Amino acid sequence: MAENVRAIKRRIGNIENIRQITKAMNAIAMTKLTRMKRRLEPVRPYVADLENFIAVLLAQGPDVSHPLLMNNGSDAVGVLALNADRGLCGRFQGEINRKAEELLAAGNGKLLAGGEKAKSHFAVRQWLEVVHTYPHLYEEPTPDAAQRIAHDVIELYISGAVGRVVVVGMQFISDLAQRLVTEELLPVKVQPKDGNVILEPGDVSEMLAIALPLYIEGRIFALLLETKTSEHAIRRQAMKNATDNADDLLTTLTRFYHKARQQSITREIADIVGGAEALRD
Repeated sequence: MAENVRAIKRRIGNIENIRQITKAMNAIAMTKLTRMKRRLEPVRPYVADLENFIAVLLAQGPDVSHPLLMNNGSDAVGVLALNADRGLCGRFQGEINRKAEELLAAGNGKLLAGGEKAKSHFAVRQWLEVVHTYPHLYEEPTPDAAQRIAHDVIELYISGAVGRVVVVGMQFISDLAQRLVTEELLPVKVQPKDGNVILEPGDVSEMLAIALPLYIEGRIFALLLETKTSEHAIRRQAMKNATDNADDLLTTLTRFYHKARQQSITREIADIVGGAEALRD
């Protein structure tokens, strides 16, 4: 019985240590989530304004064109999987990897693996062509990281290595709601829209040549922020659930510990009384 009491006490100590870790990780994830939400807020209207500007440029005439707007004839699909560099984030990494693998398996797919968790997951898929990897590039998303990825996907598309580029990531809706998304990045599909802009015909082509790469960079940066914000939200919830489970387990084990200890004390008293009775006899 004393052995059981000691075993329960050791387990309680182990769970208390784990609870301290998960509680601290919950607080860290909450801090990062709050900071990331502040960064995400102004980026959404920036990308919308860029898209609106391109729509106005495309409405300037039927001859307006650019290679990033046109089909290049390739049947290959480039899939950019925006996964995490660290674990302990619940469903996040599994959902992104599964969706990316589904898209890659559907046809002639080429992978751009974002994050250590995408790189390691797809490293053992011998049937898959991995053209670029981005481990630890956007743990803190920056415009430079988005620019590097944009340069790679534009180069793949312009060269004809892929005929489409699809991004797999997460859309942040709220602290408790995040949605897996797949977005077509290339070719750029923006509907022309009339606007109060007067341009010379030559200016339109030059402005498109500047605006389209910026638009690709902006969309990738927005997706990095959306996905990273979702990652922190899911990790925070996972750590909160782990802490709550530890609390419940500690309550149950503490009850068992007190019960086992009482039984042990009762048995010791019974042994003492029995010994005293034997001596008296």
